[in-house]
Amino acid sequence: MNNKLVNMPIKDFCNELASSSPAPGGGSTGALAGALAASLATMVTNLTIGKKKYREVEEKMQGIKEEAESLMSKMLILIDDDTNAFNKVMDAFRMPKGSQDEKTARSKAIQDAMKGASEVPLEIAKLSVKIASLCNKVAKEGNENAVTDAGVGARLCEASYFAGVYNVRINLTSIKDKEYVERTNNVLDELLNDLRTHVNPVYEIVDKL
Repeated sequence: MNNKLVNMPIKDFCNELASSSPAPGGGSTGALAGALAASLATMVTNLTIGKKKYREVEEKMQGIKEEAESLMSKMLILIDDDTNAFNKVMDAFRMPKGSQDEKTARSKAIQDAMKGASEVPLEIAKLSVKIASLCNKVAKEGNENAVTDAGVGARLCEASYFAGVYNVRINLTSIKDKEYVERTNNVLDELLNDLRTHVNPVYEIVDKL
């Protein structure tokens, strides 16, 4: 499975997602949603660049396009990273636990793997907020005929954010490092505030149609 999800045809990915295997799951799906959101933001820039009506924002749209393409690539990598991180947790749980030394090593490996499995969806949540900011910009200044695509992108950013958050929080319930848990939860709260700042203006624009 390693590094193969992103190369799957859509139908095969959906079938793999629907299987009894616990991975890929919500985290990988959230990364895909984020990649789709970035793709939509890019599409709006491409529908804006070169148009006489939007000449004044062409340079800005070019910059947004480049950033969106970069974020899309990062999200695509996270599709597999999330599943790989989960598999490392499963590997840790399979470690032997016969002796006290084995139990200690297994416990440490599980905790380390849990943190690793939290970091990937946390990155998904962080990137989703960055992509949301781009959806906000293209909704305000991009081709008005594609504003609903920016709106869909914003909704996908929300899905990506919450997919990341839910996967972080389920892992935090098993992490014993209280400072790490508190710090991570604080980051999630800050990200949510930023997300709302970006997506709400997009919805206001779209809802006026």
